[in-house]
Amino acid sequence: MGVSHEDLYAIRTKAPGPAGSLPLTHDLLMNAPSGELFGLSQNVGMGWSPARLSGKQYLILSTQGGIRREDGTPVALGYHTGHWEVGLLMQAAALEISGMGGVPFAGFVSDPCDGRSQGTAGMFDSLPYRNDAAIVFRRLIRSLPTRRGVIGVATCDKGLPAMMLALAAMHDLPCIIVPGGVTLPPEHGEDAGKIQTIGARYASGEMTLEEAAELGCRACATPGGGCQFLGTAATAQVVAEAMGMSVPHSALAPSGQAVWEEAARQSARAVAAMEAGGLRMRDILTDGAIRNAMVVHAAFGGSTNLLLHIPAIAHAAGLRVPDVHDWAAVNRQVPRLVSVLPNGPEYHPTVRAFLAGGVPEVMLHLRRLGLLDESVLTVTGQTLGSVLDWWEASERRQKVREQLTRLDGVNPDDVIMSPDAAKRRGVTSTVTFPTGNIAPEGAVVKSTSIDPSVLDADGVYRHRGQAKVFTTERAAITAIKTGGIQAGDIMVLIGRGPSGTGMEETYQLTSALKHLPFGKYVSLITDARFSGVSTGACFGHVGPEALAGGPIGRLRTGDLIDIVVDTRRLEGTIHFVGSAEHPLSPEEGALLLAAREPHPDMRPDAQLPADTRLWAALQSVSGGTWKGSVYDVERIIMALEAGKKSLGW
Repeated sequence: MGVSHEDLYAIRTKAPGPAGSLPLTHDLLMNAPSGELFGLSQNVGMGWSPARLSGKQYLILSTQGGIRREDGTPVALGYHTGHWEVGLLMQAAALEISGMGGVPFAGFVSDPCDGRSQGTAGMFDSLPYRNDAAIVFRRLIRSLPTRRGVIGVATCDKGLPAMMLALAAMHDLPCIIVPGGVTLPPEHGEDAGKIQTIGARYASGEMTLEEAAELGCRACATPGGGCQFLGTAATAQVVAEAMGMSVPHSALAPSGQAVWEEAARQSARAVAAMEAGGLRMRDILTDGAIRNAMVVHAAFGGSTNLLLHIPAIAHAAGLRVPDVHDWAAVNRQVPRLVSVLPNGPEYHPTVRAFLAGGVPEVMLHLRRLGLLDESVLTVTGQTLGSVLDWWEASERRQKVREQLTRLDGVNPDDVIMSPDAAKRRGVTSTVTFPTGNIAPEGAVVKSTSIDPSVLDADGVYRHRGQAKVFTTERAAITAIKTGGIQAGDIMVLIGRGPSGTGMEETYQLTSALKHLPFGKYVSLITDARFSGVSTGACFGHVGPEALAGGPIGRLRTGDLIDIVVDTRRLEGTIHFVGSAEHPLSPEEGALLLAAREPHPDMRPDAQLPADTRLWAALQSVSGGTWKGSVYDVERIIMALEAGKKSLGW
């Protein structure tokens, strides 16, 4: 709506200012910093009543994106549904704080969408964004020195881990996470994971143009929340609650609904109680809380991207950083209990996991197995054991589980299973960490999601075949779409780790293989990473990365590769073993790889931003991806000082 010509130039140069007076005292004027006093002037300048300035101040941070009208319709779109509605959570928390006599503040650092940037140069900024956003969140927290506590509202793949990193580093503040929940699946159609394969399926004649257009229109059936599968967004919500950083039964709530919004009000009350009781983040985040998160991650069958984020959260909290041996031990010990997209065996959307009881329901099973540290404190101010006691007998548990049966005709015990039921269904533990002469530092595969039909009677995946080596994701997806990949091939994508692309996420490859009829007979090996919804015989995080001298960067098309993954014992190997004409032992293969030059076509992507190159260098000095791709300031400074000395600076 425009304005009249006269109104356009009806300009004022003075205003009367807010009525009333600031609640100043002799002590404040004598001792308070000038910034604190000026802050009061700005508060009333923004419309806050001078009579309500004396309450405790709380900061609400979020990843909100886009501009919505009051009725929810868009003025400007956000990057994704995950940050589209979280302003409603902020509003609910803020009103609760002000209703208690407090003074709420709000700040925003919006986040990108990994789904939107798949297969584009935008993916080169995805993982580096996490560290950058965490830095900005921390700076925003410190830039409001009068805050007494922080509420972090976030939903998706990088924004929520960034928020968790930021709050984990606030050792002496009460902080809490409000997860942004999930979007609903369409009544008739495909979920947001499968819909990302329409290009590959259309190219292979699996669907028509009309089917792709219609299904694509319906996939995000509601406007807010993370995707409907247990990808990185959903897994990060689960992990936040498992660490005790969120109120009970808040992860995976349906976005925009009353039960979702109430969690924000509960969180506001909880952070105020934490402040009053002297409970701080150092009390919540302990080594026991980190291990609980790893245990729950395994029980859910969560995204492999949390292997990057949980160590980073531990680092930010000043705790012991779990390594690959810790992950392997947890996954061997902990049964997978949750049946959701993308792992199965039944492909329930994540909202059903919420209605089946969510994180606390899974934890009930885990505590009966003695796998949890129940002594850890949560943001409720109570121990985990006390929270689980409440949940087991709660009306909320009974009602949500009844709703699942009533609304969808689903037995909640078929979504979150007992260990015995999971065993009867043949559900296997989540991930395996193979090593070998291609991956001497290790790799990761979500072994629970390898198609059962390609396993032998003992649950072992074996694939011995010739490599087809690609140095760009574009070339790899083109090969899949145009018949260049066939059953029995082993795809190798190199130079796509931190130094090449910022460790891009290659979901368009893994999803295409999942939804094409021959895909279960193809393996993929890469130094890149995968989406949390990825499945199949896909081996990522190969270390060392190719551009850091890793032997994966010396492979050539036609090389013979031998893969073995025991999905029950969670053991595996990935070896280069010569060629079909001249097979070698793994030891001989290692020597031959070491003598080779790197692949001649391998180089950092031409579109790699300078910002991401800097991130790659800093995280490499700090221990690399297996340490969580963090910034270890002491190690970085040591490396810089050593470099300056070596260069004579």
